[in-house]
Amino acid sequence: MGVSTSFPEKGVAQVTVDHPPVNALPVRGWFELAQAVRAAGRDPGTRCVVLAARGRGFNAGVDIKEIQTDGHEALLGANRGCAEAFAAVYECETPVVAAVHGFCLGGGIGLVGNADAIVASEDAVFGLPELDRGALGAATHLARLVPPHLMRTLYYTARTATAAQLHAHGSVWRVVPRDALPEAALDLAREIAAKDGRLLRLAKAAINGIDPVDVRRSYRLEQGFTFEAALSGVADRVRDTFGKEGAGSD
Repeated sequence: MGVSTSFPEKGVAQVTVDHPPVNALPVRGWFELAQAVRAAGRDPGTRCVVLAARGRGFNAGVDIKEIQTDGHEALLGANRGCAEAFAAVYECETPVVAAVHGFCLGGGIGLVGNADAIVASEDAVFGLPELDRGALGAATHLARLVPPHLMRTLYYTARTATAAQLHAHGSVWRVVPRDALPEAALDLAREIAAKDGRLLRLAKAAINGIDPVDVRRSYRLEQGFTFEAALSGVADRVRDTFGKEGAGSD
């Protein structure tokens, strides 16, 4: 369990998250993931990184129970940990292919939104249930997956989009049956890794350099509003009433 790194073939490193029951990561887990992705990208033998997960779904975001137990200290830790993990994917020296199955929610959107390419299983769904959980954040990354007005609608409603829908928008490269996902992700990683390693690293730096949005700064701005919601008490109120009659009332 936790975060592990393997090397399925020459030039490809795979970072896998396995944190039952739903891959909702505690503070420590986000920092471990960031460290693993950065280390894989720094390895001179790596030309592509596959980011994958085991279990019921790809990622369910942060461990809400940890925040409810440890309060603001855990919230600050989660904010920093998520920021580091998302940045590690974006700043990875080599391209990152996300292999997504099942649910990809909250922090999962931060990871795949910062990846270079996404391969998804037919059962994959993507969304930000933040407003239902008393939180904010990762709109920066959802905006990299869908058009602006769809991003806003998904964000305000906490609805999810399917892998097929994201494929139609061009953000998911391939949609495959779940049992075919590992090989499909490896196929794309293999094709990328066949390129010259030094040139790939230059290409990654160049593409990041022309992005119109500074994703790290944009996400940290969002996190400031997350903490404001926590300090004001509205975050706890929403979390405490989630799923109950009258939830969402002032």
